[in-house]
Amino acid sequence: MTDKPPAPRITSRNAAFQQWQALLSNRAKRHRAGEFVVQGVRPITLAVRHGWPIRAMLYDMTRPQSDWAADMLAAAGARTVAMAPELLAELGEKDDGVPELVAIAAIPADDFSRVPDAPDLLAVAFDRPSSPGNVGTLVRSADAFGAHGVVVTGHAADPYDPRSVRASTGSVFTVPVVRAASHADVLAWARTRKAAVVGTDEQGATDVASIDLTGPTVLAIGNEATGLSASWRDACDVVARIPMTGAASSLNAASAATVVLYEAARQRRAANRGRAAVRPPA
Repeated sequence: MTDKPPAPRITSRNAAFQQWQALLSNRAKRHRAGEFVVQGVRPITLAVRHGWPIRAMLYDMTRPQSDWAADMLAAAGARTVAMAPELLAELGEKDDGVPELVAIAAIPADDFSRVPDAPDLLAVAFDRPSSPGNVGTLVRSADAFGAHGVVVTGHAADPYDPRSVRASTGSVFTVPVVRAASHADVLAWARTRKAAVVGTDEQGATDVASIDLTGPTVLAIGNEATGLSASWRDACDVVARIPMTGAASSLNAASAATVVLYEAARQRRAANRGRAAVRPPA
């Protein structure tokens, strides 16, 4: 048996480092390379545990690896690279020191087949979001309340921007996120799943709690500043409103999505309890 060759070492701003550094802020380079930067213990852990394709694992060459870091390096099955701490800190974008690991992950294809073909489909379509943080927050809420997928439509913030990945706290690795050019692509897919399309707007005609969200449903969430586009609004089977009191007239888009996702989860739990209560004994 031959010994495993040592990991390559990067101590200067060479071509490999510059390529990874560009992934932090350059969307076009991210998608040309088909990869993005993953920072933080939870996102890296979820990426590895859920079998996400990892292209490289970068680690601090100056300190011993913790049990967690050693486990991640072994489990990822990816190329490992030892890096000078000051360079790793730049890629990790940490304010409080050098991260143990930074991962470089592959960007998956934008294919609706990545969303599970569940009979009780619950998906969220986010129309032209401008904030990466809002995209990540919405993905995190989708994960928390049992949604099967998130679709980001139109000219939108990138779900693989490091700010989005951080805001998702790693949920981008557990909930399929698909980018679509327009609402028409989402509607065609929703029809194949026999899903109702439920929009949200402060001027919606019906309180969200009055809408049946237990069947296959695609929730449409509008842009942070302008709300749903006219095309999306026309395509919705119903446009819901969230009853509000106080001076605020509307919620942040990701917050509104969280409220509606919670309502969908509440209704589905109640429906499941009802079915269990009437099930005859075996």
